[in-house]
Amino acid sequence: MRPATARIAAATAMLLVGTSTAVSATVADYPVFTGQALRYALAAAVLFAVLGRLRPPRVSLTFRDVLLLIALAATGLAGFNVFLVEATRHAGPAMIGTVVGAVPLVLALAGPLSERRRPDPRTVGAAVVVALGAAVAAGLGSGSPTGILLSLGALAGEVAFSLLAVPLLPRLGPLRVAAYPAALAVPMLLTAGLVVDGTSSLRLPTLGQGAAFAYLGAIVTAGAFFLWYDALRCLGPDRAGLFAGLVPVGALLTTVVLGIGGAGPADVTGALLVAVGVVIGIRRRRPPAAGAKRGTPPRPSAPFRHMRGPTSGAWHVVRMHVSRLSPKADETIRIARGGGVS
Repeated sequence: MRPATARIAAATAMLLVGTSTAVSATVADYPVFTGQALRYALAAAVLFAVLGRLRPPRVSLTFRDVLLLIALAATGLAGFNVFLVEATRHAGPAMIGTVVGAVPLVLALAGPLSERRRPDPRTVGAAVVVALGAAVAAGLGSGSPTGILLSLGALAGEVAFSLLAVPLLPRLGPLRVAAYPAALAVPMLLTAGLVVDGTSSLRLPTLGQGAAFAYLGAIVTAGAFFLWYDALRCLGPDRAGLFAGLVPVGALLTTVVLGIGGAGPADVTGALLVAVGVVIGIRRRRPPAAGAKRGTPPRPSAPFRHMRGPTSGAWHVVRMHVSRLSPKADETIRIARGGGVS
């Protein structure tokens, strides 16, 4: 995937994930664990159907792969969405979007550190702008302390959703990394539902709730997760994480479409800040010319380091004419210039 295509994929994925904030509010009355199990079961069915049609080369899972996939299913998928749905019962979509909007800043720091490299100052600065824009777009909404804590749980799950996938993507690819955890999350959620709510958790959703789960499963989970993991493989967690600032923008747009709220000046300002931060972060500096350090001229060969500019070019002209007359004389000149015998 080309970087430009990866940016479009990352932006689309995060906008779609943002819509889940408002859509999840419409299923808040349905048993949380069972609802998310239905969502991931549908997503797994879609993703495995695509895998079966494409027939990619088979890959053997290592013990480390299995552990990472289970952790990803428990935190980045099941955990994130359970926290998200529970948070909607104690806080509005604006507050949740504000907290989750800190994902770009967290990934800009945690992504490079997990790969044992220093965070890029410009990416961190861009992430701060994106997080600020996400907070403004969300309106710094009101909510209870419980809602804030649950939103922080969703934030942790969203970070794990990306960081745990990074070591899996090179071997498994984005389709498998999206499909396997989705399937693993289903028994986790069904078991948790039976433990917490008993058999009352096993009830059929209404027509409206079924439509919401269908959207969350087929579009937000299967579609957006594949797009995100494909972009993450190309851009890396710190630069791809900048697009996570679009989550509250997607939540805002969905809120307006569903008639839950409206867009004001703060919403537009926040969206613009997110756009500016993303543009700052994805732009790359032009690398210096190969073999040369910025501000340092190339060093001529010893023992003629004092010779610069046209003098060095003159040696090339002399050598060219001498070599036509005598190859041995040409070799003598080359040794005298410090070039050795090639």
